[in-house]
Amino acid sequence: MMQTALTVSTALLWIAVLALGAICLALVRQVGILYERIMPAGALMIDKGPAVGAIAPTFELSDIRGQNVKVGGIDAQGKATLLFFLSPTCPVCKKLLPLLPSLQSSESTPVNIVLASDGDLAEHQRFAQKQNLDRFPYVLSQELGMAYQIGKLPYAVLLDDSGKVRAKGLVNTREHLESLFEAKERGVASLQEFVHGDHRHEQHA
Repeated sequence: MMQTALTVSTALLWIAVLALGAICLALVRQVGILYERIMPAGALMIDKGPAVGAIAPTFELSDIRGQNVKVGGIDAQGKATLLFFLSPTCPVCKKLLPLLPSLQSSESTPVNIVLASDGDLAEHQRFAQKQNLDRFPYVLSQELGMAYQIGKLPYAVLLDDSGKVRAKGLVNTREHLESLFEAKERGVASLQEFVHGDHRHEQHA
């Protein structure tokens, strides 16, 4: 009698375990579907500053090493330019900076990367040295930030070789940075626009 009861209870336990496993698998699948629906669709574009498709303002600046840097206008080498706005006190900026060299080399379209900020020169020189940023022009210009109406960091703006704004937005991950190039290739202002089928800001050459 006890043997029968033990067998029945063991069978019921196994049935419960299998049912629980099936429920877990179903939940995992639903989480995956939910993630696909709400997953970030690239850099979040804030509709301020020069519009996508507009000619960007041109600045003749000196970087923190005293080198002349031109931001905007036609690029003589036919390269796009990624403006990366940062701050030494921005944790996300520090996380993304090591990704910039590989991003620059991995893009099919040649791209210049220019770091931009404002504030104390000595502070930024120490920051650049600590973060090994010698390979990139690093400019300090309050006027540049005001021209693009930068309010939150890190923020990036992608200019094409003719000096037009092709994509822009808040960037918190490598995927956000890459989405700017993807938006440029697709001819849309942002991947949010592409995902939602809104082409009101469609770019024109």
